[in-house]
Amino acid sequence: MADNEQADGVAADGLEAAPAPKGKLKLIIAAVGLLIIIGGGVTWFFFLRGHGEEVHAEAPPPKPPVFVEVPDMLVNLAGLPGERVQYLKLKVVLEVKEEKQVEAIKPSLPRVTDIFQTYMRELRASDLNGSAGLFRLKEELTKRVNVALAPTPVNAVLFKEIVVQ
Repeated sequence: MADNEQADGVAADGLEAAPAPKGKLKLIIAAVGLLIIIGGGVTWFFFLRGHGEEVHAEAPPPKPPVFVEVPDMLVNLAGLPGERVQYLKLKVVLEVKEEKQVEAIKPSLPRVTDIFQTYMRELRASDLNGSAGLFRLKEELTKRVNVALAPTPVNAVLFKEIVVQ
């Protein structure tokens, strides 16, 4: 009987040992589930709550840019001696943000024209080939006009007409 009780004790210990890991596993699963639910609630509270409810105030539409006409320019391009003389005819406008900048620029237009012509007389016809050449010309003219009109920024120099002859 002692063996029986001992066997029963071992069997009883064996039965109790098997459910213990299942109980710990259930406890771990329950803890992980609880953390997921809490994490989801916190995420909703801080990030998603009220996004549908908020009424965004519409920003006022941006003001359209203002354009300043620069007088037409006709310059001869640099070339090697003995080559045929080539000319560049250019119509340009300056893009600025506000109307009040136009009044600040108009008195300085002779300076802008001078800077543009001085730069363009040093160009060769090959400098203007393709879109890359025109892009470089536009960037150089924008840089030079911003130096000439220092306190008044110009957003861009826009070409209306370009003729190389």
